[in-house]
Order: sequence, then structure tokens, then C-alpha cells
Amino acid sequence: MTKRYYHKKLIRDKVPQKIERNHGTYETRILGTREFEKELKKKLLEEAKEIITAPKGGMINELADILELIKSVATHYKIPFKKVERFQQEKQNKLGAFKKRIFLIWSDQAAGK
Repeated sequence: MTKRYYHKKLIRDKVPQKIERNHGTYETRILGTREFEKELKKKLLEEAKEIITAPKGGMINELADILELIKSVATHYKIPFKKVERFQQEKQNKLGAFKKRIFLIWSDQAAGK
């Protein structure tokens, strides 16, 4: 009997074909809307955590995964990616970016104020 690895996570569309090319077997199912939303967000968090341990040479791979997930979330919620980019630019114009590497130790205002 073949050993099974239970992944139980959202995968990219072409992963089943990759498994087949490697003469493997698998079981998948199609997620409903609410479950898909939940799994997209879980996958985004998973990929974001992988950046923490990624070596410098592997960083581009993790960033590409996160960008793909951000685009997938935007598409799912019918938000044009250009609109996401526009909002990102507006926030950068209003609040700045992270280029100065400023670390806030304390303030007399609540977060986000």
C-alpha cells in the first residue's frame, strides 16, 4: 500500500497534473465560496510566515507566492488589482512606505490613530 500524506490545504491549479507527471495519485475536491475565502486567507498567512525563514535566495519565490495570493483574493472579491495598487500608492503618499525602517517603541495614541 502506498503511503499517503494528508495536506488538507488550498493548492495551485496545476499541482494535480504535476503529481500525475510524477506517477503519483491524489484526491482533491472543489471548495465552496465561503470555504474558498477561508482557505485563501489561510494560504496567504502560511506563505507570509514562510518569508520569515526564507533564505535571501528564496525570498523571490515566497514573494511571488504572496503576490499570486493577493491577486487571487482581489479577483475573488471582484476588486481590480489596479485598484489595489492605487490604494497602496495613496497610503504610501499619505503615510509613507517602510524605507526609513522606523520602529515605534511607544506613543500616547492607540494603534492606527
